[in-house]
Amino acid sequence: MKITAITTRVVNAEMRNWVFVKVETDEPGLFGWGEATLEWKTRAVVGAVDDLTPLLLGRDPRDIEQAVRVMTKQSFWRLGAVGMSAVSGIELALWDILGKHLDVPVWRLLGGKVRDKVGVYTHLGMGDMRAVYETDSIDPIVERAREVVENGYRAFKAVFVPYTHYHAPLPQVDKVARMMEAMRAAVGDEIEIMVDFHGRPASAGAALAYIEALAPARPMFVEEPVPPADFESLKRLAGQTSVPLATGERLIDRTDFEVLFATGAIDIVQPDICHCGGLLEAKKVAARAETLGIGVAPHNPLGPIAGVAALHFAVSTPNHVIQEEMVGAVPWYFDVVQGPIRMVDGFWQVPDAPGLGIVVDETECAKHPFAQEVLHTQNAVMPDGTIVDW
Repeated sequence: MKITAITTRVVNAEMRNWVFVKVETDEPGLFGWGEATLEWKTRAVVGAVDDLTPLLLGRDPRDIEQAVRVMTKQSFWRLGAVGMSAVSGIELALWDILGKHLDVPVWRLLGGKVRDKVGVYTHLGMGDMRAVYETDSIDPIVERAREVVENGYRAFKAVFVPYTHYHAPLPQVDKVARMMEAMRAAVGDEIEIMVDFHGRPASAGAALAYIEALAPARPMFVEEPVPPADFESLKRLAGQTSVPLATGERLIDRTDFEVLFATGAIDIVQPDICHCGGLLEAKKVAARAETLGIGVAPHNPLGPIAGVAALHFAVSTPNHVIQEEMVGAVPWYFDVVQGPIRMVDGFWQVPDAPGLGIVVDETECAKHPFAQEVLHTQNAVMPDGTIVDW
């Protein structure tokens, strides 16, 4: 069996352009799909897939580890987030091919089933990106929290820590405390709440002020309390709070995760399967985390193929804790990709179809061509004009 073509399909989902990757083989009707979505880097990722394609044409798609080594080592230059997203999308498609070829679901190939269902969480607004990033006062945050619970979720994440620099102003800290208190009162103690800091605080001190404001409501974890590579600040935070810390979505190399693990600072690691190299690399990160007593909750605010890949990962990964999902990102989410994602009482069910178990409707994809995404990042400016982390 040989790879004969690798192509991309771009689907605009307003906040993001989903980048689907199709790998074709010389066996009639046998092909695979992956996803390489990377926010605001669509054209670069598509170009990276095109650049990597000649390295793989004529190779056996079933040799997945070898294909990843070819893409990462024979590219000469280290690939960064753009290149590794391209690698990830191709790698996922290879698993889809292998599963179809062997007539088994991908999770069987990743070690088999370790759980009977997968706990998931969504965001305020059920994944609508404007609701996720524009809910910053008490009444709408309470309304959207209740909506999530009414739709069957047992956990959700909110993004309401304000744009911050090196100092957390007291009025902002107090506002964060009131919003968290109101959410907890609205949904009760049986619902898990996570808070995404988005790496906005530029110092451990600023992050700690917000963490302490959130702590009485007992969040499941706080995510990216400081910028992603600031391991020293993360370590300082871990020594000053009992609130569980999570990070890792913007790390793309196993050596970066190793440095993170060495800090001893986190309780939850969050690799993104579509950025870190694909399923095999994510499994390696998870195995290392398990050795260190760290749970894994993969980052996944992306498209439907990414969601299905995360499902197969979760079914087969012992230290998986909970899965982020965004099936409400657009109303036609399941029109472009029909697949095995099915939620019952806050849990995704285990799929049984071969490969990833998806069908991509390329006609529906064509109805949503590339368009400039919503640039929420341009809002990340302090009152004095200082540009800060989004």
